[in-house]
Amino acid sequence: MRQSLIPVLTVVVAIITLWYAAAVWLNAPWAYDKAQRAGVELSVSDMVVDTWSQKKPKLPAPHQVTREIWKTTVKKKITSKRSLIYHSWITLSATLLGFALGTALGISLAVGIVYNRTMDMSVMPWVITSQTIPILAVAPMIIVVLNAVGIQGLLPKAIISMYLSFFPVVVGVVKGLRSPDHMQLDQMRTWHASSTQTFWRLRLPSSMPYLFTSLKIAMAAAIVGAIVGELPTGAVAGLGARLLAGSYYGQTIQIWSALLMAAALAATLVALIGLIQRIVLKRMGMAQ
Repeated sequence: MRQSLIPVLTVVVAIITLWYAAAVWLNAPWAYDKAQRAGVELSVSDMVVDTWSQKKPKLPAPHQVTREIWKTTVKKKITSKRSLIYHSWITLSATLLGFALGTALGISLAVGIVYNRTMDMSVMPWVITSQTIPILAVAPMIIVVLNAVGIQGLLPKAIISMYLSFFPVVVGVVKGLRSPDHMQLDQMRTWHASSTQTFWRLRLPSSMPYLFTSLKIAMAAAIVGAIVGELPTGAVAGLGARLLAGSYYGQTIQIWSALLMAAALAATLVALIGLIQRIVLKRMGMAQ
């Protein structure tokens, strides 16, 4: 436990130290400008204190962001429109739906690519090409098209989330389904196993480590997609809406608190997938 915590804490302390230093550097011009207009001389200590306490800093200090998160989570009712928990739930709903759709689509395409030569040659290049299009360009088009056919609310954001999350699932599952070597496949043939039996008894179990690894990446991508999907809709709820409102009014502390909340949400969901991975692979007798 100590060996694993020390490196993590060291990195955390280093990040916080650099963060405070960057806050001083970026916020110092405004502090000196205020002092010059007030006709006072600003000492180094006063300047540091000012850069860590500005109401609309270029880069808020860590304690300012922590205070904002505490105020908008613990001190606010969950149903309040100012609660980060409320906005996180809105984003989480779109994330989970998009992740489920992306996982189902990714696994379906992967199975088709592995078992169908035509799909392997035709679909896989398009799957790769789809990820070269910036999501910020795709999201408004998806929103407009779905709005034109009367589809609004959660589903458009989930589809954008699915667009980002299905790709790592496709790549990971294809790699996993093709991981059995020729000797293992030949052994299944000597047992007169059908393609279906080979899939369920050999290919699918062999793909489990690859699947869970790709699911972790897909989950992180799904959250990004859900947040991006909230931006062009002018949403009033969700972490994307908090980011948008903060950018409109120059509330950088609000922006950073929403960003850290999104990071915490992603870390929690990825950790949950990791826990499921350990349980499943242990039951399957695979070393972890």
